Amino acid sequence: MKDYKSCLKAALFLKYQIKKMKNILMALWFLLSGSMFAQMYNPVKWSTSVEKISDKEYLLKAQAVIQSGWHLYGQYIEEGGPSPTAFTFKNTAKKFELIGKTTEEKGHETIDKIFDMKIKYFEDKAVFTQKIKFTSDEILNVTADVDFMVCDDSNCLPPSSEELSFKIPNSKKLAVAKNTAVVNSDTITVEEKTAVVTEDKTVKEVIKPAKKSQSRGFLGIFILAFLSGFAALLTPCVFPMIPMTVSYFTKQSKTKAAGIRNALIYGFSIVVIYVLLGSIVTAVFGADSLNALSTNVWFNLIFFVLLVVFAISFLGAFEIMLPNALANKVDSQADRGGLIGIFFMALALAIVSFSCTGPIVGTLLVEAASKGGIAPIVGMLGFSIAIALPFSLFAAFPGWLNALPKSGGWLNTVKVVLGFLELALAFKFLSNADLVLQLHWLEREVFLAIWIAVFGVLAFYLFGKITLPHDSPLNHISVGRLSFGLIVLTFTIYLIPGLWGAPLKLISGFPPAMYYSESPNGIGGGKTETASKETLPEGAEYGPHNIITFHDYDNGMKFAKKAGKPVLLDFTGYACVNCRKMEELVWSDPKVLGVLKNDIVLISLYVDDKKDLPESEQYVSETTGKKIKTIGNKWSDLQIKNYKANAQPFYVIVDHNSTNLTEPSAYNPEVTAYYSWLLSGIRNFKK
Repeated sequence: MKDYKSCLKAALFLKYQIKKMKNILMALWFLLSGSMFAQMYNPVKWSTSVEKISDKEYLLKAQAVIQSGWHLYGQYIEEGGPSPTAFTFKNTAKKFELIGKTTEEKGHETIDKIFDMKIKYFEDKAVFTQKIKFTSDEILNVTADVDFMVCDDSNCLPPSSEELSFKIPNSKKLAVAKNTAVVNSDTITVEEKTAVVTEDKTVKEVIKPAKKSQSRGFLGIFILAFLSGFAALLTPCVFPMIPMTVSYFTKQSKTKAAGIRNALIYGFSIVVIYVLLGSIVTAVFGADSLNALSTNVWFNLIFFVLLVVFAISFLGAFEIMLPNALANKVDSQADRGGLIGIFFMALALAIVSFSCTGPIVGTLLVEAASKGGIAPIVGMLGFSIAIALPFSLFAAFPGWLNALPKSGGWLNTVKVVLGFLELALAFKFLSNADLVLQLHWLEREVFLAIWIAVFGVLAFYLFGKITLPHDSPLNHISVGRLSFGLIVLTFTIYLIPGLWGAPLKLISGFPPAMYYSESPNGIGGGKTETASKETLPEGAEYGPHNIITFHDYDNGMKFAKKAGKPVLLDFTGYACVNCRKMEELVWSDPKVLGVLKNDIVLISLYVDDKKDLPESEQYVSETTGKKIKTIGNKWSDLQIKNYKANAQPFYVIVDHNSTNLTEPSAYNPEVTAYYSWLLSGIRNFKK
């Protein structure tokens, strides 16, 4: 019987370990996925307060506000159970002593079947108190580390650690606390902010993270997806379906109102199908995992090959088809009638048109998913609305069908044009891989030469000088085709000066940056006398627009202290499109450039730098639990730990003590706003 109990206990313990590993993996997913604004997930917010008992004795209080649905474990749990909450008070100078143990509220107790023990936990709120007594006349602020673990009904986050600061009344020193600021016994909770409490017990500055740019990013993805949906409409697989489908609904419906209703349901079903696809991509890969993969070399190489295959398919070499059996099975379900039949008709459209829409949807999902968050869902929403809109409108107004152009060779032309665009976009992924590896195989001039060739051939195609398979005989060029050909030719000519160093602001972010070039300063260019290598500080190099840039945090801070200037932390990436746009569109402005060159020290930290850290400098992240092996890992971990953000670009202006001087800024292409933000940080530094 004893052996049976031992085996049962061992089996339960093994079950717990397996579940624990699953919970840790799920927790890492939460940490990577973030929220809509790319902030790190954190269901517990800590705040502090202090009560004076006597001249030497004080009661320190730490309060945890726990998000609904989650629970925090107590301090006293037997070995073999979940990680308990634990406080470590920093007292290296031996200025005070702890009186008794840290106490906690009553909370809830339960017998956990897996651990076979009594476990105490808290919901909604938990307060912990510790009495201390100062052993000298010097009264100092107290800091403590709290280690804790939180779970909900199905998942657990890995054990976390946070530093707490307790502002002791009458202390002569300034208190700088992350996430909380304490004035007397009143606690100001500042979510993901920094507050500085001065001697006169006032909060000097509270910093709020900028979230507007992420919303702008989702709007841009929606618009791009919406336009892509209209492009897909004009392909041979989709366009002929409009009159056929609308005619079916108007003939099969007993009344006009019924026909309109059924067509609207059909359009809504199309939206549901594509949004469901975006939701699956977000759920399977994680809301932000492809954001990390976007700088992965193999990811970029694989999608370079895929987009080349898509492009060749659009150009007429072959068609990408789903199995006929699947199409036939779905089509048979469409005959059932009613709402289910209408839904399967919409699914049949998605499958039958896959050879045309598949490459567009695939490209759109990759581009959207690389932005992180719910971008794939937003992208599919925009794409599907554009697809569904004509079906619904033409069903409501069947007379409009007469105004539609007839199907013909022009549909194949649209498909070929999309093929050229896919081919051009493919080299962006190849460029990302080259940038991350810093191979310098696909530098700016080579990239532009490829684009000039691609769009030049497209222009010849539109002018009828080149024909491809499935093209109809072209007796004359329509005005629309000629006009579009002239636009493409103009764009091609616009690209040519880029080979000699022209900035090409229309496509900023797509080609490699100017400094990633055979001639960083243009053909015949050169650094000025004031920007010669002899004047470079130790550890610095020339970045965009010959700005003196540091790529190491410590070297940059050391130089900033010597120069007496504030620091601009630039969390960036070699494969970050929006980073290049900011550098080429905003940093190039004379006012902004003057500030970056003369009034501030730039430290650019590349989160996708794949160079290995020395083995002695590698460590396990306190925030994510991951092994930090590369330079890029180190800077990414720094951004996540200090600023609770993991998207790039991300800019922070700090002083020599790494204290924020103004609110962080993300992608913001408005030159005036960015310039004002820089000046605000510099003014705060001079105060």
